[in-house]
Amino acid sequence: MQISFDTNQFPLFHPADLDDVKDPCPVFDGQLWHVFGSGGTVTTETWKIYHATAPSMEGPWTQQPLISLPVQGSGVAAPGVIFDEGVFHMFVQTEFMKSGGRCEHLVSNDGFEWVRLPTAFVALPDTDEDGIYDPHPAVVGGQKYIVYSGMAKFARVPQPDVFLARSLSGTWFGPWERLGKILDHSDIPHHNPRDHDDYEWGIEGAQLVELPDGRVLLNATCFLPAGERGNRQRVFFAVAETVEGPYRTLGPVLDPLEPGENGHSTVMIQGNELVLFYQSRLRTTDHRWRYGIARAQMRPANANAAEAAAG
Repeated sequence: MQISFDTNQFPLFHPADLDDVKDPCPVFDGQLWHVFGSGGTVTTETWKIYHATAPSMEGPWTQQPLISLPVQGSGVAAPGVIFDEGVFHMFVQTEFMKSGGRCEHLVSNDGFEWVRLPTAFVALPDTDEDGIYDPHPAVVGGQKYIVYSGMAKFARVPQPDVFLARSLSGTWFGPWERLGKILDHSDIPHHNPRDHDDYEWGIEGAQLVELPDGRVLLNATCFLPAGERGNRQRVFFAVAETVEGPYRTLGPVLDPLEPGENGHSTVMIQGNELVLFYQSRLRTTDHRWRYGIARAQMRPANANAAEAAAG
């Protein structure tokens, strides 16, 4: 699979009365597009759930009131949302950059008012999932999954990898079976290694998408091993034959055209078109996070080209 973005619209809009918008998750309810994300400021890492609506992904987007969820935690943000059989299901983190945390489950009939359901799952103390965040729901092979970042206890900087859970009931209500780590730092040569002298961060913002040919696309965020901090975060793709991997990286897929970076994103497949709804901060946005959208035609690659793309 080769990805070459034909269009890239950035920024889509500037939020009202907010420094930053991050972690976008666009969802279509059959009539209207919604984008849910994190709205606030990176200055103090203070966030609420962002919500905007539009007739199409390109807009125009109307900012709705920030959502105050009935969920407790110091880092309630980065919602992963799916619309299924007339109901919005949201999975959201409660902590960030610290041990502990829960993956909470909420539902809504309209995307505006939310009801909390029983917790999906929690961090596992003193394991590689001592802290969990960035949950995102997925349907692959008819099965329901949540992919998320998990990290061991740390002394200086979190070093999260990508983990997976599967619903044992075939519904979004769980219970959730933990399937363990599906992507590690060592699987990505373009990611800063754990022992790097200027290590910045780990793998986060993961999402899984079933491709038309049956393979699985993993869309996530890496941090390049070289360059100035604040300019090393990148969206990357990886592919696998099965949802549990192993995943073969296709590398970073969207380079900023000026000093800056991009990250946490959502991929949608529409026919032979791949749509990437992403966050980015550039010099022209005063390095404040905004949303963008890029579109690409998916073109099958021969085996040699695919191997070359995988590095």
